[in-house]
Amino acid sequence: MDIPFGLRTLGQVHLLVDDLPRAISCYRDVLGAALLFDVPGIGFFSLGDVRLMLGRREDSSPAGASILYFTVEHIQSATDELSGRGISFTLAPTRIAEMRDHDLWMSFFKVSQDNGLALMSEVPHDP
Repeated sequence: MDIPFGLRTLGQVHLLVDDLPRAISCYRDVLGAALLFDVPGIGFFSLGDVRLMLGRREDSSPAGASILYFTVEHIQSATDELSGRGISFTLAPTRIAEMRDHDLWMSFFKVSQDNGLALMSEVPHDP
């Protein structure tokens, strides 16, 4: 069976940690990962074509839990396609951040055994 749409590119992994400064130090200083930037509560690393996002764990989230973010070109059509396959989204496509040259859009959903997944799309600003 040939499925025309599929999630094929992992763009980001969000790993929840209890001690964010210690985790950032470990990934940067011990493991040698390239720190892109950190802001209160979050640190971003470049791991080749995939970003690692370290975030402070909320009380209701287990330590070590993660979210996989799949990169898609057109977030609304990807969300519509997955919705048509029975996926329920916990957050519809939403502009998360306005960057210098693009907007970051995301939508969130859960699948098998409540694993957290997300779609992300970097939409360039019009020239």
